[in-house]
Amino acid sequence: MSGTKIETRVDEKSAEFEKNSRLMVDRLTEIKNEEQKIRHGGGAKAIEAQHKKNRLTARERIAKLIDAKSEFFELGLYAARNMYQEWGGAPSAGTITGLARVSGRQVMIIANDATVKAGAFFPMTAKKVIRAQNIAIENHIPTIYLVDSAGIFLPLQEDVFPDTDDFGRVFRNNAVMSAMGIPQIAAIMGMCVAGGAYLPVMCDKILMTEGSGLFLAGPALVQAAIGQQTSAEELGGAQMHAQISGTIDFREPDDAACLKRLRALVDKMGNAAGAPFDHKAAAAPAYAAEGIYGVFSASPGKQYDMHEIIARIVDRSEFEEYRAEYGQTLLCGYGRIGGWAVGIVANQKKNVSTVAPGTGEKRIEFGGVIYNEAADKAARFIMDCNQNLLPLIFLHDVNGFMVGKEAEWSGIIRSGAKMVNAVANSVVPKITVICGGSFGAGHYAMCGKAYDPRFVFAWPTARYAVMSGDSAAGTLVEIKIKQLEREGKKLSDAEKKELYESIRKTYEDQTDPRYAAARLWVDAIIDPAHTREALIEALEAAALNPKIAEFKTGVLQT
Repeated sequence: MSGTKIETRVDEKSAEFEKNSRLMVDRLTEIKNEEQKIRHGGGAKAIEAQHKKNRLTARERIAKLIDAKSEFFELGLYAARNMYQEWGGAPSAGTITGLARVSGRQVMIIANDATVKAGAFFPMTAKKVIRAQNIAIENHIPTIYLVDSAGIFLPLQEDVFPDTDDFGRVFRNNAVMSAMGIPQIAAIMGMCVAGGAYLPVMCDKILMTEGSGLFLAGPALVQAAIGQQTSAEELGGAQMHAQISGTIDFREPDDAACLKRLRALVDKMGNAAGAPFDHKAAAAPAYAAEGIYGVFSASPGKQYDMHEIIARIVDRSEFEEYRAEYGQTLLCGYGRIGGWAVGIVANQKKNVSTVAPGTGEKRIEFGGVIYNEAADKAARFIMDCNQNLLPLIFLHDVNGFMVGKEAEWSGIIRSGAKMVNAVANSVVPKITVICGGSFGAGHYAMCGKAYDPRFVFAWPTARYAVMSGDSAAGTLVEIKIKQLEREGKKLSDAEKKELYESIRKTYEDQTDPRYAAARLWVDAIIDPAHTREALIEALEAAALNPKIAEFKTGVLQT
């Protein structure tokens, strides 16, 4: 049966459309150029050193492991961006994570990048590996580890070793994943020392290449500790572990043979039952994805119609809008993405003419702001999606909840709490895409990182903070001026302007999606035209987990 097609009303030849497209392409070019630099890892000399050991780099290994003509969907690329500069930096936190197809099956790949400080674990490295494992746990994704690491980066050991989201959590997750029946295969393709040696040994299957090393303490440490002299090969080489300790399952001559064996082992995995989400044959949207560039405006003051974005993401551009005439600053509705039935909650950026409840007075509701009616509608819709086993997609461009006397008197906090409750207790998979602004409590209500989305994606135009840069700078400047006045100092207008611009720039830098991605608040910065593909990848991952808990909200504010 045919659904309701969104009729696009955008003039793709207008000056505004062309201007938006140019701005987006410029932003994407900047992002993609930086990503290319990050993918060089430790640089040309480090790559050459890896090749001289007769080993492939982590990215070369991944390229040979995954299915031909398939793509590696990388997660956490920006991890540790602009961090650890005193140690020469750690591009992508010295590890590579992401989803891929291996022998036709979706898997999570976690690979140490030995070109970055010999694959050592920085604080963000552990957090990145744990984030990848948590995604695998939530979605029951088989996981492959390509191990080539010198262990903890000792100068920063106090920030890597002890806490619940540090190094030890990696091995705890290995054990939990095994108990859950999530397949894990580890291939030791270089060094694997100290505490890091537990990772592969806690997996279901262990492969090891000739010339690699697996030991709790290397030869130098053994000699220092107990006075015993031994070679690395004799202490923990592939032949010893295959013939004497019996620790590994497969001994391979080189990387190529190891990767071939990995593909063969994945090919023979059983198929677990999938999730009960509805799926039909996929159908392309009626409108070209690149049209998003011209439709979307990153300027906070500009309006655009979020229907136009949805039309370029959902199958056949069909969207069954829920309560379309009520609470119009939030769009809620049903559609399919890649054949998967989903519920969509999206901020509408167009201003809306409406009638105030109770008074009947006409008023304008500002796009990107959540009003009482919108929050009530969204809470009801989210509960319905849980009732009907529909994964939820959240598209962010939100300034926050409405403020002011009228809003407070009408119970905006109560309505917002209801929406937050529904999001927090939602048991179906939630996937978040931050398109533009994502500020304050609006970020929480739209399923921000603290509300357990299975994946968080951001466009290059995303802005992610307590409030916008202008608002924050104005507030912070006022606080600073009052502090200085108490100290007997009075600033001139020029000094006030200089202070404002300084604070604004710092704050704006922190709202950049790359700042968030560096800290793993965002899993990937995606091309807006590839939003549909990213969501399909995420939905296919979510569908691997058949377990859906009972939906309960507890006490709802009504």
